[in-house]
Amino acid sequence: MLTEIMEPAVTPRQLEVLRRIGRDRDRQCYSATMGELAQEMGVSRPTVFEHIAALREKGLVTKSRGRARSLRLTAQASRLLERDRGEPEETSDASMPFLGRVAAGTPIEAIENAEPISLTGLFGDQETFVLQVIGDSMIEEGICDGDYAICKRAKNAENGQLVVAIVDQENATLKRFYREPGCVRLQPANACYAPIYSDNCRIEAVVVGLLRRL
Repeated sequence: MLTEIMEPAVTPRQLEVLRRIGRDRDRQCYSATMGELAQEMGVSRPTVFEHIAALREKGLVTKSRGRARSLRLTAQASRLLERDRGEPEETSDASMPFLGRVAAGTPIEAIENAEPISLTGLFGDQETFVLQVIGDSMIEEGICDGDYAICKRAKNAENGQLVVAIVDQENATLKRFYREPGCVRLQPANACYAPIYSDNCRIEAVVVGLLRRL
């Protein structure tokens, strides 16, 4: 016997909150704060708290206790948004034709071998996402303002890895990660910037690649 699965009813405002949480998670590795959501929607912080509480009770949103920017959509909420957009749940990976190789030193024979190449194929599974770099604190490593960092979600990092980290539960930054006694050091690659030392740092992703528009 088949049992019909009923989706919880949501108000238009609650649906807007879900859309904004989903958008932020797609574009970056963390959600907006309650204050940012309130400002974007033109409502008060208590109103946003009420909507989030209702959505959590309906099983559409989860939040890590004591951690800012940790709102996440549940699978049920993702399905609801897919139907709202009228799009299929499966998404195709963007790809471009891969035609071969080109020498940057001694010239090599030009052989064209057309086959598609995808970002997922290059960098891994669906836990990979893209963030645009804003600022010049990593410029000495060739990471420039406006570049696109290919990131893979992670909760831990090894010394020397390039990471996206949340500092003091609020501020996101892209830096080299190092463990120090009693804290971590987030090291920039620009002499104009000082290292960030923090005992309240959360790793959100490691950087696995870089894209740049020439």
